[in-house]
Amino acid sequence: MIEIITKYFPELNEKQKQQFEMLNALYRDWNAKINVISRKDIDNLYEHHVLHSLAIAKAIRFKDGSRILDFGTGGGFPGIPLAIMFPKCKFRLIDGTGKKIMVANEVANALGLQNVEALHRRGEEEKGEYDFVVSRAVMQLPLLTKIIQKNISKKQNNALPNGLLCLKGGDLKEELKPYLNIIDVMPLEDMFDEEWFKEDKKLIYLPMA
Repeated sequence: MIEIITKYFPELNEKQKQQFEMLNALYRDWNAKINVISRKDIDNLYEHHVLHSLAIAKAIRFKDGSRILDFGTGGGFPGIPLAIMFPKCKFRLIDGTGKKIMVANEVANALGLQNVEALHRRGEEEKGEYDFVVSRAVMQLPLLTKIIQKNISKKQNNALPNGLLCLKGGDLKEELKPYLNIIDVMPLEDMFDEEWFKEDKKLIYLPMA
């Protein structure tokens, strides 16, 4: 099942492959108790959730020591796949729904991820500073950027300036209008071959530092 991951990330070591492989049983088990992924979508876990999250890893290789906030993580996406991919970076996963954060914590613990902290917390309450904020279609960009502006560190650690990396779909013309001169919109069909990624799915990078 993880062939779809190793196809695009052949450099994974054995530990990472094992951790990605464990995601299937872990999320199936937890999803039967707490609905963190649509029940009809659990069979597409690797394509629609894990690989989708890893589009961020295609766009940027976080340097060791980078700090990343996953805003509105739900059951751990994109944070957990990224934490497997970048074991020497620190990830804080936050969500306003306690049950989902419990699942994210349980999955991270089962995988032995020492670089993940998952907290039941709304974005407005998060005070920490990070190199990047990542998210998957949590809310409209103007509101999201207003909330996370306080969390973007001024200290640069990566090749890209600090900012927001956000996975979104659909028609984004109106939403992106305020940022047209500075935003980078990356179609996921340029990264991955699967048909699902041709359905107007994008990675948005907005420098904010």
